[in-house]
Amino acid sequence: MSNRVGYARVSTIGQTLDMQVQTLRSCGCNKIFKEKASGADSERSELKRLIRSISEGDTVIVTRIDRLARSTFDLFAIVRKITQKGAQFYSLAEPWADTATSTGRLMLAVLGGLADVERDLIRTRTAEGRARARNAGVKMGRPTRITNIQRQEIKIRRLAGQPLKEIATDFGISLSTVSRIATEKITKQ
Repeated sequence: MSNRVGYARVSTIGQTLDMQVQTLRSCGCNKIFKEKASGADSERSELKRLIRSISEGDTVIVTRIDRLARSTFDLFAIVRKITQKGAQFYSLAEPWADTATSTGRLMLAVLGGLADVERDLIRTRTAEGRARARNAGVKMGRPTRITNIQRQEIKIRRLAGQPLKEIATDFGISLSTVSRIATEKITKQ
């Protein structure tokens, strides 16, 4: 027996779920998962519960696609999880988003292709931005806690036989950091 399962979400505490819940109930949803969380939040507990609870033949219904996902990539990933469990997906505001129809499956396949393109564009832009920043002299990663002079002192003290633990305590760094620095070449100042 198939169930109609609803998912309602608002982004902020000040918003209410009332209209979404009422709409989902009126279209026959016997269980509705309600969430107050950002669509960008990948750790939405109610969405995870919904996906765990659905069975083959169930239909997950939302009032609008943006209640389920913030991006094409997220939408495709969530709908794929739903369909992998043998359930269907349907959006009331976007009737083309219906995995029970061949047109809906085609549209979602196109969205999957767009999601791949979107992910590649983001990856490319991020890599280009990092390269521009490095070329402009921006140091990436965490700022160093040890100055170059301190690095040299660590190397000299280690060569003199001081224990790693003593040096680490003196500089307030880990044993592995002392060990890594100690293996670097000593540079002349």
